[in-house]
Amino acid sequence: MSDPIVDKIQNNPKYHELRRKRNSLGWGLTILMMVVYYGYIALIAFNKPFLAQPIGGGVTTLGIPIGMGVIVFTVLITGIYVRRANGEFDQLNNEILRDASK
Repeated sequence: MSDPIVDKIQNNPKYHELRRKRNSLGWGLTILMMVVYYGYIALIAFNKPFLAQPIGGGVTTLGIPIGMGVIVFTVLITGIYVRRANGEFDQLNNEILRDASK
C-alpha cells in the first residue's frame, strides 16, 4: 500500500532539489571536516617537532592554537549547516508540504 501524499512528495521536483542540495552540503562539509581533523591528527603523528615549536617566549606550543582552530572550524561549519537548514531547506520543505496538501 502506498500513501498518496507520500507519492506526491516523492514525485515533486522540489523534493528532489531539497535532497540533492542537502546531501551535497552535508557531504561537502563532512569531507572538509575530515580533511581538517585528520590533517591535524596526521601532524600529531608525523610532524611532532612542528607542533612542538613554542610560540613567543612562553610554554604554549604551535599545536595548541592549531587544535583550537580545529574546534572553531567545527563550530563554523555547524553554523553554516544550521543557517542553510533553517533558511533555504526549511523554505523548500514548506513549499513541498504546501504542494502536497493541494
